[in-house]
Amino acid sequence: MLARFAALLFALAFFCAPAHAQEQSFAAFQAELWPDAQAKGITRANFDLALQGVTPDPRVIAATKRQPEYGKPVGAYVNDIVSQSRITRGLAKAKEWSKTFDAVEKKFGVERWVLLALWGMETDYGVAKDKWDVFRSLATLGYVKYRHPYFRNELLVAMRIMQDGRLERAKMVSSWAGAMGQTQFMPSNVVDYAIDFSGDGKSDIWNNVPDVLGSTGNYLKKWKWQHGLPWGFEVSVPNGFDNMKSRAGYPDWVKLGVRRVDGKAFPKTGEGILFFPSGAKGPAFIVTENYPVLIEYNNSDAYAISVGHLADRLQETAPIKAAWPADDRPLSRDARVALQKKLAALGYKVNEFEGHVDFDLRDNIRAEQKKFGMLPDGNPTTVLLETLGVTPSK
Repeated sequence: MLARFAALLFALAFFCAPAHAQEQSFAAFQAELWPDAQAKGITRANFDLALQGVTPDPRVIAATKRQPEYGKPVGAYVNDIVSQSRITRGLAKAKEWSKTFDAVEKKFGVERWVLLALWGMETDYGVAKDKWDVFRSLATLGYVKYRHPYFRNELLVAMRIMQDGRLERAKMVSSWAGAMGQTQFMPSNVVDYAIDFSGDGKSDIWNNVPDVLGSTGNYLKKWKWQHGLPWGFEVSVPNGFDNMKSRAGYPDWVKLGVRRVDGKAFPKTGEGILFFPSGAKGPAFIVTENYPVLIEYNNSDAYAISVGHLADRLQETAPIKAAWPADDRPLSRDARVALQKKLAALGYKVNEFEGHVDFDLRDNIRAEQKKFGMLPDGNPTTVLLETLGVTPSK
């Protein structure tokens, strides 16, 4: 509710500001952007074409305030994504495109189930269509310096995609944040990973399913996806387990009494991380070396767990066994950023200040929880924030 109210205030302030002031400010942004575009080989004609009629879009700013990966309980998010209808449609797609999946697995070593899960997660297997003007979305985010300079740079890459003839201006549509195609590639990912897998002479991640699947397989392979290794698996921990222990080799987890809920064996080699996404009262997972690849695709634990679990369910595995806590109240993005800043002030190394609670940060949280006599499960909570005296910025 507070996030929606903040977004509404922004929109009202934006629309109530004098039109001349708005135009002048955005015009200054464009003027500042042009030399960088020119340095990247973008012509003035294409620069002007990309931004013709473009104005800042307050709906985009509102979208940054209501990202479901932050405000929604992890269990509710996962259950919404991993629905029986999505599983059924995924299995139908697996059958329909079986030969393409065979070819992608052979070339890139990425299992069809994770490809299906990403495809289903992003656009419901191509059914959901992008509707936002990619240039307006990226220009808005660049203009307000959201995650600066990431979106500003993506705007320049999008201009280059159009200039190179990969897609005409009228068809340059995206998500609110500028992600494009059936598996939602940001412009730089289109350039780096989109391929022609169908053999028709062009890469088309918008309409050509073999290109969609091949490009996604190429992406995951480049980020070191390991064939045959699960993303992670649900585990049970023994009574009296020391939750300060978060990282160990797979054979060591077995020695510590940690067991896979599905009864399968741990991988023989490698290291896994113990993860309580909703705290120790909820499901526990050991995540593998493939988990960071999913995080690279979308920097959200709720997202990565959903994709991984959907991939599992497409293989007819059982649902997550442990119940998700009914009182799970994830911190907002602003609260997570405030926590990151507090931990940095306390002397901990913090890898970024964008609100993602990575595993290094969870270890820092464990240390603080132990200091205050809390259960050290690495899960950031409102109680922890209050104990640390953290007040999120408004």
